[in-house]
Amino acid sequence: MTHCCDEFARSALLHRAAAQAGQGLPSIEPGMPLPAGTGLDRQTFLLRAAGVAFSVYGATKLPLAAFEEGIAGAAVGPRSRVLVSVFLAGGADSISVLYPAADPTYQKLRPTLAIPESAGPPFTESPVLRWHPAATSLAALHAEGKVATLPAVGYTKANQSHFTSRHYYEVGATDARLRTGWLGRYLDVVGTPDNPLQGLSIGGALSPPLAAAKVPVAALSGADSYTFSAPGVSGDMSSRLLETLGALGAPTTADPALASARRVVSQAHALRGQLVPFAARGAITSPVGYPVSRDALPSRLAGLAAMLGAGLPIRAVSLNAFGQYDTHNDQPEALAAGLQLTSDSLLAFQRDLEARGLADRVVTLVWSDVWSEFGRRAKENASRGTDHGAAGIGFVIGSRVRGQVIGGYPSLIDLDENGNFKPTADFRGLYGALLEQWLDIDAGAVIPDAASFPRPQLVR
Repeated sequence: MTHCCDEFARSALLHRAAAQAGQGLPSIEPGMPLPAGTGLDRQTFLLRAAGVAFSVYGATKLPLAAFEEGIAGAAVGPRSRVLVSVFLAGGADSISVLYPAADPTYQKLRPTLAIPESAGPPFTESPVLRWHPAATSLAALHAEGKVATLPAVGYTKANQSHFTSRHYYEVGATDARLRTGWLGRYLDVVGTPDNPLQGLSIGGALSPPLAAAKVPVAALSGADSYTFSAPGVSGDMSSRLLETLGALGAPTTADPALASARRVVSQAHALRGQLVPFAARGAITSPVGYPVSRDALPSRLAGLAAMLGAGLPIRAVSLNAFGQYDTHNDQPEALAAGLQLTSDSLLAFQRDLEARGLADRVVTLVWSDVWSEFGRRAKENASRGTDHGAAGIGFVIGSRVRGQVIGGYPSLIDLDENGNFKPTADFRGLYGALLEQWLDIDAGAVIPDAASFPRPQLVR
């Protein structure tokens, strides 16, 4: 869709490598922090010909014999509130997602990129702002009071490193040494050692914000990606393989190797019992329609809603949105494509939760590199795009969310010394509010120096 900068491509490479335990890291920037979760022990439960279908990180912390009982107990226990984190990679242009069409400064900063006033739906909380034309689904949810909008989330004196600043948002602190993610530390406080589904990274690799130190978390390609298949084994041989594995599940054996194999089979069986209903073609059904796309976002959100509806013991989820928002050139086309599918998918997910009676249990945080140096500048460049900036837009979506502006719209005149927007809300205060008001945990147990950052009122 667009040509991203080399630093963004290398950042993606770095995070992909960090998520694959034991593969090492590429050398990109002197002094850059290691992403949260780097080197975390990983145990793969099942393999497919195409690669890993389900992995548990922090598996050495997992008491194997208690795994099945832990999963079963968590699944039938009290339903926890869930936080879903959706990441817009590359930095969505904030003043295009929510634009001040009639502002003469906006027109001056964006002589070719300014969106016409009549193009997008009005922002109901301010007569001078309008939604991007591709974000009509977000506008619909906002009009229902289900979207809290943070037009300029950031932190003062933003680090201009592509890697360090993003790391700060992943770990929930301006500390390059932290190796656990902020959601991972939340799970370390409230989670259990026998439930890897408590933290679920959808996309096949560990998401750094979910990196925990004390409890296991899982990476899953999708709700329909869990299978007992093995590379090169199919048909009758596949049935024989399963029969052989089943024989290993005998309750007692004097052979230590068989005992170890039995424990692994027990784990796999427990997970299969939870996830196999979603594996068959067409097994994931939804009471609402999702966008049709070759991108995995709609199907992953549909699968997540189905997993939550089935009572799986999920507390925190992380996945990537559709689109590549590092729009140095040809921004109108790239931004519209990403926003359209992401916005429509988020609306479908919310409607799905509502239809299943789950809307009071789930809140969705939409965040982006835009909060870091991967954000977009106020002034357009010469290539119909915008260059890296700081502070940007974020959303909190849900039926229990107070639909209001948090922090105010950034000034288009009072920019910092680099021509970037100044933040009107601190990301650590946002995390603290989600932890305390939604997840019911003291933010100080997760966010360093949490008391220093005011919490906006997000939940009603």
